[in-house]
Amino acid sequence: ISAMASMHELRDMSNEQLAATLKEACKTLFNMRVKAQTDRLEVPSELHRNRKLIARIKTLQTERDKLGTQA
Repeated sequence: ISAMASMHELRDMSNEQLAATLKEACKTLFNMRVKAQTDRLEVPSELHRNRKLIARIKTLQTERDKLGTQA
């Protein structure tokens, strides 16, 4: 999934898909941070976008946990 995923796209995912997307986004963020320290990133704003994606996913997971809803 791209870092530009909208909340609508994320809401359409199942909990398992969200967890997998979160794991992938965290790996990508880690790799970007390492690259930012060793090289220059081609698109520095990707760090910000990736952090936002992770925050959106975690927010959605928290909402679902509080509501007890399975998508």
